Amino acid sequence: MVRWVVIFKDAPEMLNIRARKDLRDAHVAYAKDHPELLIGGGLKPETDKPFCGALWIVEVATKEQVIELVKNDPFYLADYRSFDVFTWGKLLEDQTVML
Repeated sequence: MVRWVVIFKDAPEMLNIRARKDLRDAHVAYAKDHPELLIGGGLKPETDKPFCGALWIVEVATKEQVIELVKNDPFYLADYRSFDVFTWGKLLEDQTVML
């Protein structure tokens, strides 16, 4: 398996999507149904600023699998959210981190 980082950049309109409880609940359920999504969460430029994107760490074999995972997420709306995918090698590979 390969580790991947997905960096999402949100348009301001994405805040309206984030505010919808039905989509947020579907997004959380989707993440729970996909254990290959190891960790993820929203990004803000400052603690008191609105969300501007998100970050995921994913472990799958191919970049295509990452893209499929992203595009099937209820929070992914191409008009309001773009993303980049990178392979990721963990520094201090022998250490376990719990967040």
